[in-house]
Amino acid sequence: MAYESTATKRPVNLSVNGDLLRQAKELKVNVSQVLEVALASQVKRLREAQWLEDNKEAIAAYNQHVAENGLPSDSVRGRLWSGLTIPDAP
Repeated sequence: MAYESTATKRPVNLSVNGDLLRQAKELKVNVSQVLEVALASQVKRLREAQWLEDNKEAIAAYNQHVAENGLPSDSVRGRLWSGLTIPDAP
């Protein structure tokens, strides 16, 4: 799930390594923007991990079904390719 990029910005108090912050300011780094990008990436990664955890039983069951029965499209693929001939190379 993506976040609402137009949501109102909210002030926060953070503790950051002083030397790192000084260097970032010298380099004109937009600390708020960097934090927002990093935070969005972390939230996305954690949501994906949570989704995998929440759905691990269903994924395992599907993988087991495929291992035992093949993919649902296997029969269609066989019919599509069965009448196909490859012309001789010129």
